[in-house]
Amino acid sequence: MDMQANNLTKKGDFVEIKFTGLVDGKVFDSNIPEDLKQLNDKAVPEKTIVIIGQKMVVKGLDEHLEGEELNKNYSISIKPKDAFGSRKIELVRTMPLRVFNEQKIQPVPGASFIFDNKLAKVIAVSGARVTTDFNNPLAGKEVTYKFTISQIVSDLKEKAETVCKLIFRHIPEIEIVNNEITIKGPKILGNMINQNQSKFKEFLGKEVSFKESENQKDTKSQ
Repeated sequence: MDMQANNLTKKGDFVEIKFTGLVDGKVFDSNIPEDLKQLNDKAVPEKTIVIIGQKMVVKGLDEHLEGEELNKNYSISIKPKDAFGSRKIELVRTMPLRVFNEQKIQPVPGASFIFDNKLAKVIAVSGARVTTDFNNPLAGKEVTYKFTISQIVSDLKEKAETVCKLIFRHIPEIEIVNNEITIKGPKILGNMINQNQSKFKEFLGKEVSFKESENQKDTKSQ
């Protein structure tokens, strides 16, 4: 039996990664302190745990997390189709200037704004018309990721938090008692948990319990 193969990561593993994403040699994302400072010198790096194969990171990186060694430095280049997608001409739109005036936004070439919950960039302003680009800023670009898989996560709370992030896009309050998982929050969260019990069982090997948080009960009683 190949002992080295047994130590490689596999699909479904919860892994902690330390990474830096670069485009044209410049950092666009990182959880490594010295690299993150290039984006924002006040930013605090966050621990990043993903489930291999669940597209919690771009496809090209997700695929490269499988079958790799722990604590080894990797560097990969990813084509646009497996990174942030190709640029789509239909996402370059011309909008009336009055739309910006109504929202009290001064459109300036190069400026970014939020419209219908989507990030867009102003390309040009001509008279009463504004040309905007709704493509991801990294669309159409080949990116590089430098990463290390620091551990395969076994801590039950961290794994539960990761599953919640995958399903709900945020991490609620989680309590572990006698190896049983209880998630606390508003009643609507309980309904969402019930609808996703199969996913919790798939990833954690067990279902989870829900308890309405005390502050939610207090709000109702007032």
